[in-house]
Amino acid sequence: MTRRVIVVTGGLSQPSSTRLLSDRISGAVIAAIEARGESLDVDIVEVRDVAGDLATMMSTQVATSALADIRERVSRADGLMAVTPVFTASYSGLFKMFFDALDPDVLRGTPTIIAATAGSARHSLVLDHAMRPLFAFLGAVVVPTGIFAATEDFGGGANRGEDGLPRRICRAADELAAMMVTGNTASGVSEDRSGSAFEAFLGSHLK
Repeated sequence: MTRRVIVVTGGLSQPSSTRLLSDRISGAVIAAIEARGESLDVDIVEVRDVAGDLATMMSTQVATSALADIRERVSRADGLMAVTPVFTASYSGLFKMFFDALDPDVLRGTPTIIAATAGSARHSLVLDHAMRPLFAFLGAVVVPTGIFAATEDFGGGANRGEDGLPRRICRAADELAAMMVTGNTASGVSEDRSGSAFEAFLGSHLK
């Protein structure tokens, strides 16, 4: 069976660390889904590409054709990855506008990974103090492991610890895959972590 996941990434620059983190999470989720004998279609939305459409909808309450298409794609997704840069200790305004533009109940019950990037680790509380409340309000089911990446996390040494970035990514990916494949959103935690594709992905990022 093929599952669908939509990745909403709020990076403003090109390339951006937010998109880089989104791609790494997507790769881990693909591996975790395939380890469970299924496949995954990944649909990526760069919110900066629809900034004008979002502004139009905020001022007119009418979705442009491009935004209407994205809203439909979100409604068909089996899972969500939401990744934002941190501005002034919270998610970006453009990232928030995107979720304001969705139908109120479209994410209800949707398994979701939340992730954020920033220049300093002191912004890591954004996951619990800003993103979890937002997606709880939207009715999404957020996996237990949030992913925060500071600039230093994209280097070599910071990634090798017990709770380094690759391990956090793989743990969150496994939790999302468990929810998506079993349909059990009670905890998001899977007891089965032995898939060969998953192990191969983890090993390649910890060398």
